[in-house]
Amino acid sequence: MHSTPFLMMPESTGGAIGGFLGQWGLIIVMLAALVAMLVFSSMSSKKRQKQYKDMIDSLKPGSRVRTIGGIYGTVTSVKDDVVFVSVGPDKVRLVFTRQAIASIEDGPIEATIEGEIVDNSKK
Repeated sequence: MHSTPFLMMPESTGGAIGGFLGQWGLIIVMLAALVAMLVFSSMSSKKRQKQYKDMIDSLKPGSRVRTIGGIYGTVTSVKDDVVFVSVGPDKVRLVFTRQAIASIEDGPIEATIEGEIVDNSKK
C-alpha cells in the first residue's frame, strides 16, 4: 500500500522533515516563546519608563504627590532636579529629588498630626 506524501513531497523528504521537527520542534517552540516574552517585557518596561518620565516632567507647584518613602505632600516649587514639598498641617517644607516622587495623587486629602483625615477640596 502506498502512503500519502507529506505536502506533496517524496516520502523520503517528508520523513526527514518530520524527523527534524520531532527532534527539534519542542526546542524551537520554547525558544520562540522565550523571545516573544522578552520582546513584550521590554516593550512594557519602556512604556512604564516613558509614563514615569512624563509624570515627573509634569510636576508643578500645587501638585499633590507621594514620595517613594510614602510621604504625602504638596509641591511648593520645582528647581531643576530638586522638588520642594510641604507636608502636614504645619506645612513643613521637605526637599526631594525628582526621582524620589513616586506618583502624583488626585485626591486633595491630607492627614493631621492628631490622625484626622482632612479633605482640602472643600476649602
